[in-house]
Amino acid sequence: MNRFVIITGMSGAGKSSVLKMLEDNNFFCVDNLPIELVLKFAELSFRDKGENMKNVALGIDIRSGQAFHELSDVLEKMRRKNYTYEILFLDCSDDVLIKRFKETRRSHPLAAEDRVDDGIVKERKMLAFIRRQADYIIDTSNLLIRELRMEIEEIYVKNKKYKNLFVTILSFGFKYGIPADADLIFDVRFMPNPYYVDKLKYQTGNDEEVKQFVMASEVSVKFLEKLYDMIKFLIPNYVKEGKNQLVIGIGCTGGKHRSVTVANEIYEKLSEDENLGIKVAHRDILR
Repeated sequence: MNRFVIITGMSGAGKSSVLKMLEDNNFFCVDNLPIELVLKFAELSFRDKGENMKNVALGIDIRSGQAFHELSDVLEKMRRKNYTYEILFLDCSDDVLIKRFKETRRSHPLAAEDRVDDGIVKERKMLAFIRRQADYIIDTSNLLIRELRMEIEEIYVKNKKYKNLFVTILSFGFKYGIPADADLIFDVRFMPNPYYVDKLKYQTGNDEEVKQFVMASEVSVKFLEKLYDMIKFLIPNYVKEGKNQLVIGIGCTGGKHRSVTVANEIYEKLSEDENLGIKVAHRDILR
């Protein structure tokens, strides 16, 4: 057997989706196995030489109830038996989790008659010990399903080095509000504005003419250099702190010209770092 993966994390963070993704990639997947059977399952998995047990993924979460705390002892016994395993912890921000539960009209496993956010607080406390032991932590707050699939395939199918920080460069317009999920906000409204040039007004920062107009300014070039230097300085310090998601907001007035140009430029520069997962998004470009 090649890999024995334990999938756990916050309810609503995407565990079921990840198990399905791994199943699609020929993993033998089991979800919500009682804690008292985990060690027995591991023994069978490591003993079985059959092709169907080559890669195993085991989903475990707080649906196990109070028995979940016994998982720590089970993992220790697995280590003593030299059963090599990996832990993937799926995390997500409280706000996004609450939104997901409301949209699906599901109740949180620990909420009972209480509010969803009360259940989330209890769950974080219960999962704290397993999160500390995780080999991989993926925050799904800002990930689309296809982006999550790419992350999973990078780790478990292509066996590539895990990108321990996922950076989103997000352009936006201040007139439509500051993105609630942004960790860093940079205002580029001081740059030359293509909106006041007739032939550029209805184009966007994705168009070469607009890009050239914005970056023709010495101020724009200098700012981009300083911004890139600061981001490169901050990233390893965020990683050291344990952060695995970073959203950098770049704002101009309408979110169509200057912010898009700068976001694209930063994206191109950061894409050279193979240790980063990175994407660029333009929130207000179509408004």
